[in-house]
Amino acid sequence: MQEASGSRADDHAVGGGGPPAARAAFAALDRVLARIGVEPHRPAPLERGFTVPCGDWPLHVGARVVEGLLAVQAEVAPPGTIDPSWLLHRNRRDLRLVRFGSSAAGATWVHGELPLGAADDEALDALLGRLLSAAEAARAVATRPEWA
Repeated sequence: MQEASGSRADDHAVGGGGPPAARAAFAALDRVLARIGVEPHRPAPLERGFTVPCGDWPLHVGARVVEGLLAVQAEVAPPGTIDPSWLLHRNRRDLRLVRFGSSAAGATWVHGELPLGAADDEALDALLGRLLSAAEAARAVATRPEWA
């Protein structure tokens, strides 16, 4: 097992909380969320879940440690509601720190990562801002069957 690998075994190690860099990253995330009035759910020491407003419906964001990175992700839109070419264009030209992806079922997700050592308050605020901005842009172009 690697140090700071982010595995569940690391999450539940004796003493809890994982490696120091991971604990520091989550402390910074907790501070950023507290400043914007968001109370996170803590399913494990190195995981957070939280909800922020985004367009017409809430964005449910998950954060966890993966191979030395603080990874955040959120489902943006259900399958078939966003043109894949729009997502590719945005990934290639417009996005920094975050990117779009899709699930096997075709749902659109937005993902972002920071190295644990770089995950301070300022960097996390920027990452979450870019994640939310990308999610809002995607939801703005999403088509819903009930709109047709």
